[in-house]
Order: sequence, then structure tokens, then C-alpha cells
Amino acid sequence: MSTRTLHRAALVVAASALLGVAGPSSTRGVHFSARVDNPWFPLVPGTRYVYTGVKDGKRSRDVVTVTRRTKTIEGAPCVVVDDRLYLAGHLAERTSDWYSQDKAGNVWYFGEDTAELDRRGHVTSTDGTWQAGVHGARAGIYMPAHPRVGASGTQEHYPGQAEDHFQVIGLFRDRTLLTKEWTPLEPGVVDHKMYVRGVGLVLEQTERGGDERNELFSLTRS
Repeated sequence: MSTRTLHRAALVVAASALLGVAGPSSTRGVHFSARVDNPWFPLVPGTRYVYTGVKDGKRSRDVVTVTRRTKTIEGAPCVVVDDRLYLAGHLAERTSDWYSQDKAGNVWYFGEDTAELDRRGHVTSTDGTWQAGVHGARAGIYMPAHPRVGASGTQEHYPGQAEDHFQVIGLFRDRTLLTKEWTPLEPGVVDHKMYVRGVGLVLEQTERGGDERNELFSLTRS
């Protein structure tokens, strides 16, 4: 397949996702890279984000680390991002997320391996775990290359387990981006996320249906 054809295929896929249309059943023909440098969601290996806030009425600390590991999913090289959520001082959730970027600059979400833990460190649930290409799950666009107000799409395609949707609701001086997210698996719950160009996610807050809030406390790179 020619480079021009590959580029056209990527643009068609991206346009479908941004219009809220269910994505393709396969990502074949789209060129992917584990190098994610989308300015709204940069995933530079060695970067460590620490967020503080509250979840379920408990003090939270969320440590997100962009690793130097990669995982190939459906032929797409993905960067592995480790996420560790601490509630009231103990590890409550551990997750590895898999992201890849297409040639047009869109960041795709290929799945996650997640587990909830009790105070003794025992796994109590793995609900929400999914991987593109397994049991019919499909990758979705997590962050468009050029977000515009009103654009929307599906970030996850795994019925009954992972069905997150997003919509861009604000873009301020091309420096700050505001989105809302929801899922039919939790009707009535709406989250807002704020991104800063060159930094990534800086604030996440439940606007309806909960009390969760996470705000960027520190960012380090090694």
C-alpha cells in the first residue's frame, strides 16, 4: 500500500471517530508509532505525573508513569503507561494503559490491564480490563491531533466493559483544552478533563454523579 493511501486511510478513520461514528473493525492500513508526541497528550518515556484529590470520599494520590516499555497490539506498537491509584494511603488500583499514535497525530487507546485491590493487596476485581483484538474489542481515538469544539468520539470499544466517550467542549487560546467524558455503563455520571498544551492532563473532575477530583501536583522527567 502506498504512503498516500496509508495517509488517506488514517484520515478517514480519524474523521469517522471524531464524528461519533463507530470505528472500523480493524486498524489495518493505519501507520502507528509508540512515539506519542501529540501536544495535548504527550507521552514522553520517563515522565511521571502525580495527581492529588479525592475519590469516593477518600483522599487520593494517583501516580502515572510513562514507561520505556512497549507492547504490540494488532500490529501497532504501543507505549505502556503505568497508573497507580492510592486511596487513604494504600494502593487501591493498578493499571497499565496502552497508547499509540497514528501518522496524522491522533492518539489511540488500545486497552488496559487493570485491577482493584483490597488493603492487603489482594485483587478483588479486574473489571474494565480489555485489549483491542480480543473478544471483539477495538481501539478508539483518545485524543485527536487537532481538537475542535464539538468534536466527539469513542475512546474504547468493548461492550459491557469499556465504553468511554468524549466531546471537546472548550478550547482557550490554543493553550487549554476542556473535554467531557461519559459512558453508558455509568448513566448519569459526567466527568470533565482539562489539558494544557505541552503538558497533558492537569485536572479531572466529576461534574455529575460523583465526587471524584484529581489535580496535577507534580511533573518530573528522567
